[in-house]
Amino acid sequence: MKRILTLLSTFTFVFSFAQELALVRENDLFGYINTSGEYTIEPQFETAKSFSEGYAPIEKDKMWGFINTKGEWAIEPTYDRVKYFNSGYALVLKDDRWRYIDPSGNELEVPSTEKFYDFEGGVAFIRQGDKIGLIGTDGKMVLEPTYDEIKSFRDGYAKVRKGELWGMINNQGEVVIPVEYEEIGNTWNKAGVYGKKGDTFGIIHNGSFNVIDGADKVWNFHGNSGLTYARKDKMTGFVNSNGEWVIQPIYKKARAFSNGLAPVAENKEWGFIDKQGKTVIDFQYRDAEVFSENGMAPVKDKDWGFIDTSGNLIIPMDYDITAGFAFLSGDNDKGFLGDFARLKSKEGWGFFNTKGELLGNKWYQNAEPFVKN
Repeated sequence: MKRILTLLSTFTFVFSFAQELALVRENDLFGYINTSGEYTIEPQFETAKSFSEGYAPIEKDKMWGFINTKGEWAIEPTYDRVKYFNSGYALVLKDDRWRYIDPSGNELEVPSTEKFYDFEGGVAFIRQGDKIGLIGTDGKMVLEPTYDEIKSFRDGYAKVRKGELWGMINNQGEVVIPVEYEEIGNTWNKAGVYGKKGDTFGIIHNGSFNVIDGADKVWNFHGNSGLTYARKDKMTGFVNSNGEWVIQPIYKKARAFSNGLAPVAENKEWGFIDKQGKTVIDFQYRDAEVFSENGMAPVKDKDWGFIDTSGNLIIPMDYDITAGFAFLSGDNDKGFLGDFARLKSKEGWGFFNTKGELLGNKWYQNAEPFVKN
């Protein structure tokens, strides 16, 4: 019996923190809905932000604090400004001083820094003089300030600059790509990272710089497709980790492969090709975006709608789409974020599922993407 109760308690704990909530505004007040379209926290706040790690910033009487997923005050509104929780800490401003706090409001002691940065992926930047390093969630130095610039971490990796040259580090401060490139991609991928040496573009993969013949621009690898797109003589094609042209640069524009298909443009119309360069969905759209993991892609005529990988129109082209927050989604992918696409109509903002159904058959004044908590 004790084991059963332990398992039930574990399940209840996981379930309570695995819910997804979205910030919406109705009748000029903000509240939060779940993926069934039900209010878990009724609209009652004049100013509010999305949840992150189980806490949402709320303003009350011109001061900021945080509520939990039950709508209770977890940290009373005593701060002049607050940012989102990430890696267990949030930056807050009080009495003209920024500091890191945990969900109990305890302050993290950190080395002296000239500017405070949000935690991301377990580390935060620390600036001393004109150099930048990293600190961990224990407040201790992970990497002494040695770089002139460190860009945002993505999946545990960040591009770094010394002087005019770029490389890449992981969130332990270890160099994974030497600082020797004039230009470098900002996303680590097992298939490689694009780079530029002198006037030459190539793919950095397994310690080698694989030159792409004639390329004058290259984009980041996406997902696990093993291909990325590059430009040569004003036309776009696809290359692999070795820098080889797998699909020749014959398209005006292109975007990344996902679900085995990539959007490409001929003249002014977009369609989708497979990895052999065969047209799978005819050229017929004014614009098209990458397929989401769930097999739905935004396509545009006058407005935006969504198709599946067979080219069937699931959501009519009657809406506006917006990019998701990089902070929340890890990327700026448009369209579906998880199980829902956040769309705008003349009636307001709403959420559509992969069947083309409007969640709760309801539109809101504002709506932000769902966030797992």
